[in-house]
Amino acid sequence: MDTRQLKTLLAIAQTGSFARAAAKVALTPSAVSQQIQALEAEVGATLFDRQSRPPSLTTAGLQMVEAAEALVRAAENAIDAISGRSVIGTFAVGSVRTSAIGLLPRAIARLTANHPGLKINLRVATSEGMMQDVIAGRLDTAMVAENSVSSRELLWRPFISEPLVVIAPPGTAERRVEEILVSYPYVRFRANVPLARLIETELGRMNLPLNDIAEMDTIAAITACVVNGLGVSVVPRIAVIDAGQDMLCLPFGDPPTYRQIGLIQRQKSPRAALIDEFHDHLAAVSGEFGIPRQETGQM
Repeated sequence: MDTRQLKTLLAIAQTGSFARAAAKVALTPSAVSQQIQALEAEVGATLFDRQSRPPSLTTAGLQMVEAAEALVRAAENAIDAISGRSVIGTFAVGSVRTSAIGLLPRAIARLTANHPGLKINLRVATSEGMMQDVIAGRLDTAMVAENSVSSRELLWRPFISEPLVVIAPPGTAERRVEEILVSYPYVRFRANVPLARLIETELGRMNLPLNDIAEMDTIAAITACVVNGLGVSVVPRIAVIDAGQDMLCLPFGDPPTYRQIGLIQRQKSPRAALIDEFHDHLAAVSGEFGIPRQETGQM
């Protein structure tokens, strides 16, 4: 099986036609057809339904595209590691839906500035799905919260440890946290994620009579509610920074409660050096809350 055939297959899947794929891989349309026919003969399956216009992937074709993505990436990673050449190919990154996702574009921009030939494939999904994708090699690394990793096949290292804070609308007079939480309507973060459970655990310990006004499943929505005066809430500190609003912001918990987010990778990842560099960029853009890689251990 020739990686050139696999790259041609991926080009067709990405562009939606043989003709556009031919331009992308710098071949003639007839050469593209010949490569796909050779690939079909080798795998013993029809990859495209040629009765439709344009030809569409069959079930076997869809499976082959998924396998081709992993095979091409593995081949490029191996060549990079052996030859020591500049980093190229695809760096597949996953992330949970988190208020810290805004850090990714800044870290990715730094990474690609150092490696112009590197293509980034970013995917947002659940922690469980991404762990399986990292183990299977469909993702090189993924950004997940603390306490999300349960597999011994994976290494998790935090790049940020940030405090949780109580936020109140702009102009709110500063008082004790407990007084603020019971004096104003409360906007609750309701989601099946570690952050929501962390907040609920501390609120349960405080045992306060909260007056819920709304339940939201994203931190951005909660911050918008508070900015517009609907009530108070608890969010990660970075969400306040990203909001750019002059809200009242006080430490949450006694002692203050922190949450950590880190990168997962396979224990022996072929892209370990690139993941290390990505970790460094994420820690740097996290500012005062960033955790340098040399201070982290294997978990």
